[in-house]
Amino acid sequence: MHESISLTHTSFLPEYVEHCTTPGLRALLAQTASIDPVEQTAAFGRWWYQADSDGIVFSVVAANMLGVVSGWHASLGGGFTKVLMDDLLQLHAVLHNAAAGRVQAEYEFRIFNEGSGLRWLRLQSLPQATASGICEGILTDITTAKHAAMRERLSFETTRLFVGADSIGAAVTKVIQLVCENLGWDWGAYWTVETDTLGERQLKLQNYWHGQQETLSLFTQESQTMQVRPGTGLVGQVWQQGEPRWVENMNSDEDFLRNKSAALCHLRSGYIFPVAYITDEGERHCPGVLEFYSRLTRQSEAQLPSLSATIGALIAQTAQRLEQQETIRLLAQIDGLTELANRSYFYQILDSACKKSAASGTEFGLIFIDLDRFKPVNDAFGHEAGNVVLRGFSQRVQALPIPGKLVGRLGGDEFAILYQPDGSATPFNEQLDSLVRQVLHAAQLPFIFNGHEMTVSASIGISIYPDNGLNGPELLRAADTAMYRIKKNGRNDVSYFSSSTSYSLAVQQSDLAQRLTMQTELHQAIAEQALFLEYQPIFDANGQIHALEALIRWRRANGDIVRPDIFIPIAEESRLIIQLGNWVVHRACHDLARLHRCGFENVKVHVNMAASEFTSSTLPDELRAVVERSGIKPHHLCLELTESMLMHQPDHVIPIMSTLRRLGFGISLDDFGMGYSSLAHLKNLPISSMKIDRSFIKGLPQQSEDRAIVRTIIELGRNLRLNVIAEGVETDTQLAFLRQFGDTLIQGFVLSRPQPVEELIRVYGKWLELPLLGNA
Repeated sequence: MHESISLTHTSFLPEYVEHCTTPGLRALLAQTASIDPVEQTAAFGRWWYQADSDGIVFSVVAANMLGVVSGWHASLGGGFTKVLMDDLLQLHAVLHNAAAGRVQAEYEFRIFNEGSGLRWLRLQSLPQATASGICEGILTDITTAKHAAMRERLSFETTRLFVGADSIGAAVTKVIQLVCENLGWDWGAYWTVETDTLGERQLKLQNYWHGQQETLSLFTQESQTMQVRPGTGLVGQVWQQGEPRWVENMNSDEDFLRNKSAALCHLRSGYIFPVAYITDEGERHCPGVLEFYSRLTRQSEAQLPSLSATIGALIAQTAQRLEQQETIRLLAQIDGLTELANRSYFYQILDSACKKSAASGTEFGLIFIDLDRFKPVNDAFGHEAGNVVLRGFSQRVQALPIPGKLVGRLGGDEFAILYQPDGSATPFNEQLDSLVRQVLHAAQLPFIFNGHEMTVSASIGISIYPDNGLNGPELLRAADTAMYRIKKNGRNDVSYFSSSTSYSLAVQQSDLAQRLTMQTELHQAIAEQALFLEYQPIFDANGQIHALEALIRWRRANGDIVRPDIFIPIAEESRLIIQLGNWVVHRACHDLARLHRCGFENVKVHVNMAASEFTSSTLPDELRAVVERSGIKPHHLCLELTESMLMHQPDHVIPIMSTLRRLGFGISLDDFGMGYSSLAHLKNLPISSMKIDRSFIKGLPQQSEDRAIVRTIIELGRNLRLNVIAEGVETDTQLAFLRQFGDTLIQGFVLSRPQPVEELIRVYGKWLELPLLGNA
């Protein structure tokens, strides 16, 4: 019960009787002379109101709740002095209507006492009025219930805002507004840690919110101009020490730095707390500080402290998640070895440049670079020496003091430069000539590896938009054709694309003829059953076979094996890829049923799918029919597709993926990190697993960039509750590095090469307790 001035002795009653001119109310004063045990036990207070005189009487318990004197008050204004102005007018109207017999009164309102702070009360009238027209009712303190409901609502809304948020700024501002509006604060802000030009950390106002009060803008303006060092002022101290602080009086607190504007805005008290949480490794992560201020004197028992830890942790975790997503996004755009734009990102920028130039009517150049004599360097000194050349050449080209260029590595020893005119009076062709001569010189300078001097050169082809192409692929083909001519005619030079380059066209025609011939042979191979499957096991952390990846093979009549990387691209150019996909699914499901009968009961099979297969709306029903005929369950079949395939027609592919997942089929995102790697899409994709591309595994554990990427992808998969498969694991050191993460699935030559189904049964069947069932 809250402290207040109350009438507790009947000796004071005559004074009230003298001033109370209403006989009906005068008769009730005796009931307010002492505390009613029933009211005190049941935690409610009583009141009586007469509209004719506007007089109101409070019992001792009701008066204590309101922070006024018990007994008679000549007017509602005198009885409700502690009620907040926003609620007072409505409270008057409710009581007048109840006294007039129109409605039964029930109203929740707020009061504020210096000693007890902001509290919520509920006023209710009883069904019948007294004979003298007096309305009576009860008053209850609902502060605890209100706070609980506010905390629950605020926690729910805060969680909803941050889970899946693509940016932290808008979500934080909305949370600040929610706290202010629900918990009665006037001004709130979020300070984040930044690093200045000298490398020193400082806190700066990032997000804020306040109501419509004009004077609060003065406090906002001063806050926006400040840069707070850790340990300086209340904000800096809270961030450095990790402990919340109350400001009882903003005008007199020596640690509070904005006293002047706070006084002008009539702000009096505040609460400041760190945005932080403790990681699983026990490390404290604190990206910033939240602060809230009020024009009222707030007490340390207010409800905000009980919510601050939850709000702070949500913001901190969201900030870290977005930082990780941004890191992955950047890693997906950058070539790990050279730190240049990788192939997929360069292609995106090239396509964007074509669209912008088409709209503006401008031109730009595409420079295609192939390093000469790079393979002999690799053969003579090893791949690390080759990496030295690639990194060194990249750094030299990137450092050329020429604005308007974007350098990318397309793969191997192939590079490209997108060059925009510099806007000077120099003709564009002369600008290009100047740039490519510097690139040639950069390639010719010696590279040093373990004391050995290595020399290479460059063959360069140039195409110009729009003369040599209107889109990225056309410009790349033209530049590649020009480079190929230099490659065949002495190397170490530059060539502009020309449509009359007969030699290049002859080469292209020859390549086309070879591809058409192989298409015909592949069609015959399908009809003559010259295709077969091998399976590479995918192992779990305990060394048990978790799944098998089905790998298609083609054996010609003479016994030669055609590599998949040769015939699959050709099949994808025609409808043959659909036939291949259907054959692989039927064969793999048939073989998996056989393996299940041989004791491999929980093993799954992964099948690679083409993008064109995922655009068929009949695919889910077709696959369900296949697994039913084979005698396996949908969850035993996992379909693999690459990121680039997924983004080919996302509006068609993703709905079909969702249907497949509802039916129970697994879907794995293959070669993760090498395609678009769009996290905005990834969080909504209906997938069950993802594979780390073998290009990242290859550098483990020596390459720090590869280590960072692999760790990040594994953590991302774990947080998204996806199985993560590391493919292309070929060495014991790679295996040891990956096994430290515990739940990562492993696929690679270090554990097992691809094998026919009969060999799998022979090699691994002896580990099973069930007897082999033969070739059923």
